[in-house]
Amino acid sequence: MTPRKKRLLFVALGLAAVGTATALVLNALNSNVMFFYSPSQIRAGEAPRHAAFRLGGLVEPASLRRMPDGMEVRFTVTDGAVSIPVHYRGLLPALFREGKGVVAAGRLQQEGALFAATEVLAKHDENYMPPEAAAAMKQAHDRKTGTVLPAGASAP
Repeated sequence: MTPRKKRLLFVALGLAAVGTATALVLNALNSNVMFFYSPSQIRAGEAPRHAAFRLGGLVEPASLRRMPDGMEVRFTVTDGAVSIPVHYRGLLPALFREGKGVVAAGRLQQEGALFAATEVLAKHDENYMPPEAAAAMKQAHDRKTGTVLPAGASAP
């Protein structure tokens, strides 16, 4: 084999290795990405039916129900226009409260009538809300009232 053919073989093998590694990394990232949806988007059918995603909004006041075993909870997440019931088994974050912001990761169950959460995250202070949750709540408020809030304003 001539030196030129050896170089071409090494370059071809190197490109194949880089291409394979890139494909594996992109596949791993794609399978671990979870998109954020508001209750209004879920009700409109925009959320995936059989894939995991994140649901965000506010925990509806007086909706929290703890089961006798202490590990199972049910609550409702709302964006001000639509509410979605959530079922979760596990420990809730210390900052989890009714009327406060929450993001739950999981899947839709019962033909979209229930969200089965595998992870629940509470917002970490009084002044913070994830940008996606704030935007979704603003859109839901706009659709519900027919008014438009100024940029950066939160729904009442």
